[in-house]
Amino acid sequence: MHWSAPLKSSLNPAFAGAAATLSGIGLARFAYVPLFPAMVAAGWITGVQGGLLGAMNLAGYLVGVLGGRTLAGRIGTARALDAGMGLAVLTFAACAWNGGLAWLALWRFLAGLAGGNLMALAGPAVQGAITPTQRGIGGGIVMTGVGGGVIAASLLMPVLLPAGVSVAWLGLAIVVLSLWTFAHRRWPQTPVALPAAAGSTRAKATALILAYGLAGAGMVPHMVYFVDYAVRGQGLNAGAASLTWLVFGIGAVLGTLTGGRIADRWGGSTALKTWLLLQIGALVLALPPSPVSLWGSALLGGFAGIGITAVALARARELAGAGAGVVWVRATALYALAQAAAGFAVVPLFAHTNSYLFVFAVGLAVSVMALLVSTLGQYD
Repeated sequence: MHWSAPLKSSLNPAFAGAAATLSGIGLARFAYVPLFPAMVAAGWITGVQGGLLGAMNLAGYLVGVLGGRTLAGRIGTARALDAGMGLAVLTFAACAWNGGLAWLALWRFLAGLAGGNLMALAGPAVQGAITPTQRGIGGGIVMTGVGGGVIAASLLMPVLLPAGVSVAWLGLAIVVLSLWTFAHRRWPQTPVALPAAAGSTRAKATALILAYGLAGAGMVPHMVYFVDYAVRGQGLNAGAASLTWLVFGIGAVLGTLTGGRIADRWGGSTALKTWLLLQIGALVLALPPSPVSLWGSALLGGFAGIGITAVALARARELAGAGAGVVWVRATALYALAQAAAGFAVVPLFAHTNSYLFVFAVGLAVSVMALLVSTLGQYD
């Protein structure tokens, strides 16, 4: 994609926002996926403790989402974004020391808090800082950071982990510090939004929030079980299974960039339904016992399951205008809650059935529910 110099300059806030989501979500959350088994192998944690650290990160994320606007209201949007990035750097550096479960749990919670803060603020702030004609592509650029983080983690961990778990954590801290240096002068200065409008817009925003939350729950099978499914369920070797996660990240980048532009052209409502249909397709492709189908599911799952963030952000702006930040925070909070609930729900299901198919079937059913809500929820 070729951009002229003036366009690049006008989209500088969006590139800064991408650095924020890459750091706070793409790395602070998703880099832990390949680090998890390495920490177990190194004797830092057990498998059960690793699951607890993941839960602590999600809990911190929810707190960060809910508190992000309050922090920005007190110190300003740019300073709040700086605080999130600084905390992310600190958490990576702190996790380089094996201080025991309580120490790691504290810093994984704070890593989630940093990510929630950055996710809650970056998208709406960028939407308010760029021209209306650029909001779709700008939102896509911001959310591309999530998929970019998946790709970065997939490529960095094989390089860093041979030197040890501590080196891997410190390497991530250096990456995020570099991203913060890039983003600092480019932060959007958008003030905290006022509450969203009432009436029919509120009803439509409620439907958006619910559909987005259900979409997040529907993607839990991909985000938690997909690589394990590739190895133990489909018989791929470890290298090939890791590549499926890389393909998922590539799909996420493509889906977020395309999602923003399609939302500009088709409108957020139509784009949201389209991305939900693609998400349903990704879950359907995961069901057959076919490695080829699995690769398609990885690409489409990243494209739709992560790309929908850009579409939902654009739809929030359509519905609430300057109040989009309020809608986005509520949608992101429900997304986090729904994913946590779905994650806990499928654990006993998998333990009882020992079948990945049931897990992905649940994700498929919930994704269909999201599509129904988006269709029947007074969008148009």
